[in-house]
Amino acid sequence: MGPDEETQAALEEIRASIDNIDAALVHLLAERFKNTQKVGRLKAEHDLPPMDPAREERQITRLRQLAADADLDPEFAEKFLTFIIDEVIRHHEAIRG
Repeated sequence: MGPDEETQAALEEIRASIDNIDAALVHLLAERFKNTQKVGRLKAEHDLPPMDPAREERQITRLRQLAADADLDPEFAEKFLTFIIDEVIRHHEAIRG
């Protein structure tokens, strides 16, 4: 026996919202990476290192607080940001050649 029509309609409505959020996240990440590519090119032009540990630490601290304020697990937020930072560093290293 499957869910009734009302339950199915509610699920579809919630899932449509989730799909919209996923699309927004993809677009936001694309925009973020466009900007980090600019940073990478600027760093390469001025012979700056691809990593900035002090900034990364500030960003992680900031994101953990934002997550806590938003009732999101700060550990998850840190893992997510660390994943993004690792990808940015990989891009910066590739730009440097």
